[in-house]
Amino acid sequence: MAITERRKTPRILVAGCGKLGGAIASRLTTSATVFGLRRNPGRVPEGVHGIGADLTRPETLTRKLPADLDIILYCLTPSSYDQQGYRDAYVTGLENLLAAVGSQSLKHLFFVSSSSVYSQDDDSWVDESSSTEPTRFSGEQVLAGEQTALESGHPATIIRYSGIYGPSRRRFLEEVQEGRMNPAKPAPFSNRIHEEDAAEAAAHLVKLALSGASLETCYLASDCEPVRLDEVVDWVRQHTPCADPQPDARKGGRAGSKRCSNKRLLGTGFQFRYPDFRAGYRAMIDQG
Repeated sequence: MAITERRKTPRILVAGCGKLGGAIASRLTTSATVFGLRRNPGRVPEGVHGIGADLTRPETLTRKLPADLDIILYCLTPSSYDQQGYRDAYVTGLENLLAAVGSQSLKHLFFVSSSSVYSQDDDSWVDESSSTEPTRFSGEQVLAGEQTALESGHPATIIRYSGIYGPSRRRFLEEVQEGRMNPAKPAPFSNRIHEEDAAEAAAHLVKLALSGASLETCYLASDCEPVRLDEVVDWVRQHTPCADPQPDARKGGRAGSKRCSNKRLLGTGFQFRYPDFRAGYRAMIDQG
């Protein structure tokens, strides 16, 4: 009689199961047992097992973490947008989680990061090998969190997202429609990724890790067309009714001017649903 070895269902912890983390967690429930950690565990998506804890308070993690985890995806956002808030979210919280994991041997640790670790302001292309010398405390703390993940003793991968937008992140689109955004021309280059692609990209990499595929230590997650901000604004104005720019309209962000390359991510076989801003904002405009 043949003996069939039963394969264990993968066990995944999404630490920081909010907007992005929750979307990632939802995409993994069909192929894994997924736990979502957040302060209010009742707000994790359906199909995700909620864990109530505050990663900045290690005592709340006591006896809370599941055993035999295969994957941890760390996806915290600051509770306050000052230096301490960023330190808590990107460094202290991760340190506390790793301490609570203890001797568990993970297949992979994923750390959700940001293109804010780059400070290039010369329209140049940046990729995973480009220099990271952030000029603001936010980028410095995100970079420190990356190093904490990479030095954790677990196989680790950083996912650096550019600006995430989509139906639940409509601020930029609404600012243009209401005349509150009016960048100078030519404006700096901007980089973005639709929230659906952002969640799909992380889920894609997690599934690769579970399959035994070899992953790089960093992937830059941005869509296929960096574009000057004024070009995006002009396109929106042409495709949906917009108020005239107000005298005090914002001129744009503070993210320098660089072009993010997604070649490494594409090389894994990932395919974008919204490969450029036109596809993404067109869908949002049509949805109303």
